[in-house]
Amino acid sequence: MLDWNDPLAKPAVNSDTVEPTIVKQTLNNPVSEDVNNTPALSKLAPVNPEDKRVINGQTDINQLAPFKYPWAWNFFLNANKNHWTPLDINMAQDVTDYRHKLTLEEKHVYENVLSYLTTSDILAMRNIGLAVMEKMSAPELQIYQARQVYEEALHTWTYQHCIETIGLDQGEIYNRYRVVPEIHQKISVANRRLSSVMRSDIDLRDRDELHNFVIAYMFFAGIFEGCWFYNGFSPIFALQRRGLMKGTAEQLQYIMRDEVMHAAFGIRVVKQIIQEENLTLDQDAIREMWDESYEAEKAYTSYILKDPILGYSAETHIGQFQYIANRRANQLGLGEEPFPGAESTLPWLDEQANMRKEKNFFETRVTEYQTGGALNWD
Repeated sequence: MLDWNDPLAKPAVNSDTVEPTIVKQTLNNPVSEDVNNTPALSKLAPVNPEDKRVINGQTDINQLAPFKYPWAWNFFLNANKNHWTPLDINMAQDVTDYRHKLTLEEKHVYENVLSYLTTSDILAMRNIGLAVMEKMSAPELQIYQARQVYEEALHTWTYQHCIETIGLDQGEIYNRYRVVPEIHQKISVANRRLSSVMRSDIDLRDRDELHNFVIAYMFFAGIFEGCWFYNGFSPIFALQRRGLMKGTAEQLQYIMRDEVMHAAFGIRVVKQIIQEENLTLDQDAIREMWDESYEAEKAYTSYILKDPILGYSAETHIGQFQYIANRRANQLGLGEEPFPGAESTLPWLDEQANMRKEKNFFETRVTEYQTGGALNWD
């Protein structure tokens, strides 16, 4: 029997254990009253899946199927094919690389990318768990988002594992978002936009509140995860392409695949809400969202890449941000690209989501999804 005070303790064997008496309820002998003669619950009408809605639904949130949104359930099934922990990846070479091979400029990039990510994924975890998930009124949506909350926690562990393994000062790294203005700016923008809907009493039947929620979720899926995360790993991948910090980069490849799915799911949900609620978005609010995000990214880029590293520069990074932002705008169906004419400056970046079996089997685990295939953003 499980010891609830110490669940890791080995169960004690007791030959005198008495089997509990089980009260059976059958169709022919339903339990209609409790010991206090409380009347039975009245009969409820079956759930019609067509009555489900992403938000503001009136159907039973506890009834999973039949599905109205089978694509959400497929997200959950696919997410479960990417099981890993940071302990699966060998970091020994990264320690040597950091101490003996990285230049001061490369150390600056590595440390500050991790410093930003450590805070961002905790913010992402809280946003999905506290601001988004509870407002969904179809369980197939909530179930994937529950997995997403776990994945954000796993990503946070990954960054902490890298920081600890390399031997960085955790107090100093974790506090950079508070003391480095350029990192703080990005976190502050995200906090302000996401905190505006992180309220359990928000009334999404109010059109103004609904609009604010959709813009906040659009920012989270399209920019925070779809641009800032997606593009944010690329400085580490640039090191990996030169044979440096390969353990860290391998872990970020796992995270990148999660984030690709997070962004794709969020974009799908946003579009579904707009359709179901017949919502017209304020174009000025959308333009402000892109401009604010770009300015924060530009300041951050100028800090982490104030001195370029071999094969990677501030111009490369911000150019790719603009290109990816246009892609997200198209996926959201916004009709207008925020940065017309932007071209990819990192044609190899999408390949990072397609991890291949190129490892020595006895050196590390095979780094690919169980099903293989790439995720197509287009």
